[in-house]
Amino acid sequence: MARRYSASAQQVEAALCCPVDYDPRFLAAIPAAVLERDYGCGDPSRYLSAGETVLDLGSGTGKICFIASQVVGPGGRVIGVDVNDDMLSVARAAAPVVAERVGHGGVEFRKARIQDLALDLDALQHWLSVRPVTDLDALAALETEQRRLRVEEPLIADDAVDVVMSNCVLNLVATEQKTALFAEIFRVLRRGGRAVISDIVASTEVPARLRADAELWSGCISGALQERAFLAAFEQAGFHGIHLVKRDVQPWRVVEGIEFRAVTVVAYKGKHGECRDHGQAVIYPGPFKAVLDDDGHVLHRGVPSAVCAKTFQLYTRAPYTGLFELLEPVEPIDPHTAPAFACTTPAALTTADPQPPTRRDVAGLTRPGGDPAAGCC
Repeated sequence: MARRYSASAQQVEAALCCPVDYDPRFLAAIPAAVLERDYGCGDPSRYLSAGETVLDLGSGTGKICFIASQVVGPGGRVIGVDVNDDMLSVARAAAPVVAERVGHGGVEFRKARIQDLALDLDALQHWLSVRPVTDLDALAALETEQRRLRVEEPLIADDAVDVVMSNCVLNLVATEQKTALFAEIFRVLRRGGRAVISDIVASTEVPARLRADAELWSGCISGALQERAFLAAFEQAGFHGIHLVKRDVQPWRVVEGIEFRAVTVVAYKGKHGECRDHGQAVIYPGPFKAVLDDDGHVLHRGVPSAVCAKTFQLYTRAPYTGLFELLEPVEPIDPHTAPAFACTTPAALTTADPQPPTRRDVAGLTRPGGDPAAGCC
């Protein structure tokens, strides 16, 4: 696989992945050597905002990074990570050209495996250049240096970026390393940050005989997760608000009856942490009879439900903005003395009881800035 991608960095390989239409406004500043070597399956840059710090996993020759830098603007920052030296060489050579054309920089490219974002491979290579491994003692020293780099000089630190994006790269990571990959995405995101991932998914689980085919693997086929498993991987890593924002109706490839298609998923970090009672509640207005969030809260249509402060704050932000009526106490509760809140355990939406249990009374609450004494007339 590494040889194939090195070759594709030097010479264009047609149909290595899905064709994608990008916003032409952002392409004019990007050198042809980069544009011709685009092997993506989506456009995660459409889901970025000005001023954000963005990390691109498997950045290749840098096309999405250069588009993203124009979206986030001079107040933002873009970091591309790739393990392939030939891809990095093209991207790094293009960076000053793009910076001059758009009027600002803010794009850099670093070398690492995307399932191990703490280990700076350029730094490790420099260390090895003066301390070659020739015996077991040297091997032990290498392992010690790897641990030191991860802890003391991580390539990407914890809680470092607003957005992690990727374009048709996660499927290339070995099956047994995909859990670590999703954990790394979660680790480097700031609280409130989000992952924006475009990738190939399969209609059914890919059998072992196809996973063993190196050509299909490097062609973004064999390493694809089954679609439900792909979404579940975000859940298991701790994300919430997981949203399938784009799903190609037509498959890109069909191999042995298995459909492979491109999807884009947006998922948020921030539901972790302690639950404290600030006297707040929410009402889900419909149209569905009930909904289940990623923290196990079942919210029935029209029924006030007490929630912890953490959940309340989540519901005020994307992707939940406008989905709930938010109720607060007239007199705010001091967060320093707020008692612990016993959040519900996951429950089935088919529960026979339409009145889900709340941990306290929700009467007398008001909308933020509202007056509970004001009448309707």
